[in-house]
Parts: sequence; C-alpha cells; structure tokens
Amino acid sequence: MSSKDRILGRIRRALDDAVPAAEIPRDYLPVHGARTPAERVDLLAAHLAEYRALVHRTQEEALPALLARLLEARGARSVLVPPGLPPHWLPAGGPTRVPDRAASTPYELDRVDSVVTGCALAVAETGTIVLDGGPGQGRRRITLIPDHHICVIRVPDQVVDSVPQALPLLDPARPLTWISGPSATSDIELDRVEGVHGPRTLDVVLVGTQ
Repeated sequence: MSSKDRILGRIRRALDDAVPAAEIPRDYLPVHGARTPAERVDLLAAHLAEYRALVHRTQEEALPALLARLLEARGARSVLVPPGLPPHWLPAGGPTRVPDRAASTPYELDRVDSVVTGCALAVAETGTIVLDGGPGQGRRRITLIPDHHICVIRVPDQVVDSVPQALPLLDPARPLTWISGPSATSDIELDRVEGVHGPRTLDVVLVGTQ
C-alpha cells in the first residue's frame, strides 16, 4: 500500500464517522432597504468612489469618445482588448490593440498600458464589480497585470443591490473575479500602497441608454 492509499484510507474512515453538517440558516436580509434603479446606480457609484475608483457616466453613443479620452489622458500607447469587446468601443487611430492570447507571458502583459473590459455584473451595496471571463472580459490575468483597467458597466441592467442577489446570477464554475476599487494593500503601519496585486488605476464607466 502506498502513502497515498494510506492517507485516502484515513480520510474515508474519518468521513464514515463524521457528524452530519448542521443546516446553515438563510434567514438573513437579502437586501438592505428598497431602491429605485437610479438609486441603486448612485449607491454603486458612491462606493466605487470611496474605494478610489474613477467613476464616469455616459450614454451608449458617447462611449467610444469617452474611452478614447481616458486612454489619451493616460498616455496609453497600447490597449489590451478581449475578443468579445464591441469593436466600435475603440475607434481606429487610437492605441495599438493587443489581443487577449493564451500564449501571452506576464512580462508581455506588464508592458501593456491599459486594458478595457466589460463585466458580468456589479453590486451596489459593496461597490463590487464581478468579472466571469466572458467574451467581453477576457482571461482573469489581463485585468490583474496591466496597471490601468477601464471597466464598462451597463446601467441599470448589470447592477444588483446585494451579494445575495448577485450569487444566483453567477455561474460558480466560471473564473469569478470580484473587484472593489483599484488594487491596494496596507502594511503594519497602515500605509496604503496601490498597484501591488493588480491595476493601480481603475476607471469605471457607467453606460446608460436614452
């Protein structure tokens, strides 16, 4: 018998004697208060700003011009683009488009100036954006390595009030990334440092329709 067999045998014997797990109570509030769609979006914007994300509001027809201005203000010469991002979002003549490729190395991604993605949804009460690797979002690593991330949220359709409302709408088998503001960490003296574990700058664009 191998070491692996002995370990698995011990686990099986331990599970045979295990006490049935207690039922987890689910009587908590799924949402705190009632909000209109506009109030929900306002709450999301306020929490994103508290996390030091840069929040912009625009309409669908003005989105390409806004994205162009944000990239120009950043001085971006290259922008990483997921395969499913609507082509008209980034007009021709802007920064060089870099495709989301499985073969890209971390060093190559680190040389990209900006990345533009959509999202799966956003949570107003926590100011959280959720990515699930969909066609307009790309691989998880493209939003973790470049220093500047522009994330587009369609409002109010992609905004929910709370995490309990968000979870049933997400596929747990997908690579979910939960983002609350730019990457930040603090040392023992509580000095905040941004950009250690992800983008130093997060631009969030809330796109509505007329």
